[in-house]
Amino acid sequence: MIRVLLADDQSLVRAGFRALLDAQPDIEVAGEAADGADAVEGVRTLRPDVVLMDIRMPRLDGLEATRRITDDPDLGEVRVVMLTTFELDEYVFEAIRAGASGFLVKDTEPEELLRAVRAVVHGDALLSPGVTRRLIEEFAARSKAPGVTAALGVLTEREREVMALVGIGLSNVEIARRLVVSPLTAKTHVSRAMVKLGARDRAQLVVLAYESGLVRPGWLG
Repeated sequence: MIRVLLADDQSLVRAGFRALLDAQPDIEVAGEAADGADAVEGVRTLRPDVVLMDIRMPRLDGLEATRRITDDPDLGEVRVVMLTTFELDEYVFEAIRAGASGFLVKDTEPEELLRAVRAVVHGDALLSPGVTRRLIEEFAARSKAPGVTAALGVLTEREREVMALVGIGLSNVEIARRLVVSPLTAKTHVSRAMVKLGARDRAQLVVLAYESGLVRPGWLG
């Protein structure tokens, strides 16, 4: 059973999500929070698998709440999905950097929301490839100068190659085609790179790819 915590200052939004999620046989709403501070406390108490987190909330915004959750080693299994009003909200980029596993617009289709909740639990990409590429383009344009690449020394040459392809937004199937390997092999390389680098999910692997200098702005063709 996937347990979800809803964090949004609008009670009607929470009620709508709760009705949808509680109707699923494999998902249940573990709790609700009306601001970021309550969300952090709720995560520590209820230990949900997924948090649907609004960015703009009183007392403590969703960005800082996400940072506090993802920085806590005891909450390493919790995945945060940001909820935004606009698809390319400027805070989305900081949210991904802060550790969010992805984002959804609030008026997303119900089936897409359910797919997203199930996907992030398994560390899969939350966003469609097209959206991911747009996000990466924006992220690359806003990212800081590449840092030290020594951290990538733990990766094999093939894992580094796969990480670069993840960084430009390719799916496992697309990576498999590019490298002429099976999708399962591509997925295995992605998983190993994530484990070695301590990346929570695919979104974090993208961030690391840019911040390490493995991928640079302009590589998107």
